Amino acid sequence: MKRLLYLLHRWAGITLALVMALWFLSGMVMLYVGYPKLTPAEQLQGQAVLTVGPGCCVPLAEALAASGLREPTQWRLMRIGGELRYAFGDGRKAAAAVDARSGRRVPPTDAGAAVASAAEFAGGAPVHWLGEVQEDAWTHSRALDAHRPLQVVAVDEPDGRWLYVSSRTGEVVRDASRTERTWGWVGAWLHWLYVFRGGALDAWWTDIVIWLAIAGGVLALSGGVVGVWRWRFSTPYKSGSRSPYRVGLMRWHHLVGLTGGLLALTWVLSGLFSMNPWKIFTANGARPDRIAFAGGPLRADDAPAAAHVLAQLSADGQAPRLLEWRRVAGQPVVLVQTAGTSFLVDASGRRLPPRPEATLEQAAARLLPQARIISREWLQAYDAHYYARESHTMTGHRERPLPVLRLRFDDPAAHEAVLDPATGSLVQLTNRPQRAERWLFAFLHSFDLPVLLNARPVWDLWMLGFSLAGLALSLTGVVLGWRRLRHKITRRPVAGRR
Repeated sequence: MKRLLYLLHRWAGITLALVMALWFLSGMVMLYVGYPKLTPAEQLQGQAVLTVGPGCCVPLAEALAASGLREPTQWRLMRIGGELRYAFGDGRKAAAAVDARSGRRVPPTDAGAAVASAAEFAGGAPVHWLGEVQEDAWTHSRALDAHRPLQVVAVDEPDGRWLYVSSRTGEVVRDASRTERTWGWVGAWLHWLYVFRGGALDAWWTDIVIWLAIAGGVLALSGGVVGVWRWRFSTPYKSGSRSPYRVGLMRWHHLVGLTGGLLALTWVLSGLFSMNPWKIFTANGARPDRIAFAGGPLRADDAPAAAHVLAQLSADGQAPRLLEWRRVAGQPVVLVQTAGTSFLVDASGRRLPPRPEATLEQAAARLLPQARIISREWLQAYDAHYYARESHTMTGHRERPLPVLRLRFDDPAAHEAVLDPATGSLVQLTNRPQRAERWLFAFLHSFDLPVLLNARPVWDLWMLGFSLAGLALSLTGVVLGWRRLRHKITRRPVAGRR
């Protein structure tokens, strides 16, 4: 049995040690440079102020009909390339834009329109068109599918940003700085094995990542068992060492494996859990009804008119950059986003106060009508399950305002809902399997408890030290594996001998 485990670890290491080393190396890069994304804050910063003028704006019902989309769930008004546009979409597969003055659907974005949109987004900086892409190294996100193909425009500035412009709405949907594009090759692109994305193996990318992670777990686990077996806890070896290896890489591999092998195992397994293999973190049973939570679907017949809202905001001295129509607790409202804040207004454009607790609870009860709310808690600070990350991280685009109300349900999946009183929105909804994933993936992969994230640079030293130990363990395995292979290849029988 021991011999088989030794052989398993040896040949698994020869096969996978280089992959593990690249994972650790790219993981260190991702601590500080993430995969390109356009966060809501960045998108809002690039939006021009909405101004009301003659001919603004056609009724929503007319714009919806012109969009050609069936029951879009996102209704927005923004300025794109100097023009006011309604932008409609379902968040995943479909998107369309309608000119807010003429009521005509906007044609697919060409190079000239993309340049105008990007120049406005970049604050008037010089830009030039690079081309059209369906998908490239920095746009693998499925959230961009509704906007493909994408027009790529470069901003002539020190940061060297590339702006990706939607062919459906004309809005900028992603940016990628020179730093992100440079470090991304040895960071997120390498870490997530994006070499297999966008090509012939795209359909198998998920399975490739899952099975490589499983194989890496077998390598780490077998190495841990073998390392403990070879360690003398009671009587040292004749050399006086408790490791059978007195000098050289084998000794370093053994010692680093004993000290950091468990962390390497938890890291590779948490990476596996990030893929939600075989849907183990997907809850069964009734799904929360988000439309019921809102009090019904969006309707054009009672939606606040854009012109009225913009006129009132202008009279109040506000400088809105984005309007989004919503239904909150059954009331049609508009979410107004300015450079510094977000708030709700009613049909007349008057600012609404925060939603009271009773209203939030009544709306939440409609999420899961078969369940009861068993506890409620106001969060004034972040905790282990509700917290924000830096914008470059994988979840850094998620907005996590404070204070918020957290409600717990008694349904089989033990759902928890977090609601923002300022906007009445559901900012987080989790169930028991998802909270298990939070610990098995997010915590074990990046130790992202708020108390640890706030303890910089201690957190950095821990993450870098852990990663360097894993890198050393993997690189020593690479060299040892190469030596073993070279030895096997060069051991040929001498001519004439039998």
